Amino acid sequence: MSILLGILTLALVLVSLFLVLVVLMQKAKSDGGVGAAMGGGMAEATFGAETGNVLSTATIRAAVLFFILSISLYLGRLYQHKHAVVSGGALPNIEAPAKVAPTAPAAAPKKP
Repeated sequence: MSILLGILTLALVLVSLFLVLVVLMQKAKSDGGVGAAMGGGMAEATFGAETGNVLSTATIRAAVLFFILSISLYLGRLYQHKHAVVSGGALPNIEAPAKVAPTAPAAAPKKP
């Protein structure tokens, strides 16, 4: 189960990075901003006149995939926590050392 959760975590990181890049590539409404500075013209040259539609569709799909992966990871971690093996997953029980009762001091020898 932990291998599957590791793969889903890696996929979530990659989808997150893709989502950030796609949002930054979009052209701003006011014809400027970060979208124009970070490749808005390059995306237009690559995808043609339908750049807005392609990037909007990619953003929506990446966001849906992000939420699906997030919920899947949450449910997987809940399942893993609920079904954890008690003997193998928990810390070992260490018993405290037994307390030794104090002994009475030995009687001193009598002097003649």
